[in-house]
Amino acid sequence: MHFLDQAKIYLKSGTGGNGAVSFRREKYVQYGGPDGGNGGKGGDIVFEAVEGLNTLIDFRYAQHFKAPRGTGGMGRNRTGAGGDELVVKVPVGTQVLSEDKEEILADFTHTGQRVSMLIGGDGGRGNMSYKSSTNRAPRQHQPGFPGAEMWVWLRLKLMADVGLVGLPNAGKSTFINRITNTKAKVGDYPFTTLRPQLGVVSHKKREFVIADIPGLIEGAADGVGIGDRFLGHIERCRALIHLVDANGDDPAKALQTVQGELKNYGEGLAEKPQLIALNKIDLVDDELADMLIGELKAAGANRIFPISGATGAGLEALMDAFMDHLPDMTATEQPSGVNPDADEDEAEWRPI
Repeated sequence: MHFLDQAKIYLKSGTGGNGAVSFRREKYVQYGGPDGGNGGKGGDIVFEAVEGLNTLIDFRYAQHFKAPRGTGGMGRNRTGAGGDELVVKVPVGTQVLSEDKEEILADFTHTGQRVSMLIGGDGGRGNMSYKSSTNRAPRQHQPGFPGAEMWVWLRLKLMADVGLVGLPNAGKSTFINRITNTKAKVGDYPFTTLRPQLGVVSHKKREFVIADIPGLIEGAADGVGIGDRFLGHIERCRALIHLVDANGDDPAKALQTVQGELKNYGEGLAEKPQLIALNKIDLVDDELADMLIGELKAAGANRIFPISGATGAGLEALMDAFMDHLPDMTATEQPSGVNPDADEDEAEWRPI
């Protein structure tokens, strides 16, 4: 399935039904009065967060959503049926933004959350409602009121407990493949990962979701390599695992580059709890690994975990450290439709 995290769609609620012009026609009643009913209300546009979706790809092919109109009024003072609401199903983590992207209209953080985005138009009045002491046989009626319409942007921010960050070729895909059942593409070249991916980690009878985003480069926070969109996917994470390539040219500089992009992006990313993982230690000797750990500490890191995503070395200690700071119940451990405690205080620990 293709991954799409932004889409622009058109919404229009239903128009109300027209009021009816009708008169009583009964045996032995020579001059029956008006009995035209009102029109039915137009259908609403409702957004609902559902399980089983993790992309907005469906909105590439269906971009116009129009709710049905209300039914017209009828004789015998019968009101027309209201139009059915049109439910737009979106993945959990979706935000609905105004057309200029300046205002967040809705933010879906848990399964089953519903928001009425546009209300349908009211039905028109039938001639029964125009009857008065001076107008005993009105023939006027009112058309239904038009529905509201608007263009909106949908933006998906993945819901995960931990976000995986690092420079390109830091070994994130190999790492996430090792600790989850994800089948991320692996290659010995930068930008192997081209779109965010989710994986579920099962460790010591606990489960949590990890999000892998494409490698960051300098200027990512300003949109270079659409890095600002990638960083948006880890805004909701409780903590970050920062992978640094032990076999890279300058691991300390790599650490500072990513930290700088997190700070420049804002939205609290630089303040999130982090675990620094020195990856690919299977490619360096112990003496060099110790020297690199010293350089990372000098660059501002505090607690560092030497690991190898390829061999699995050090992963047990890293997962144990992260689990110490999981909430009582993660998103994957919640019963279906239950909202996790989004207001729960985050753990007070910082590596740098």
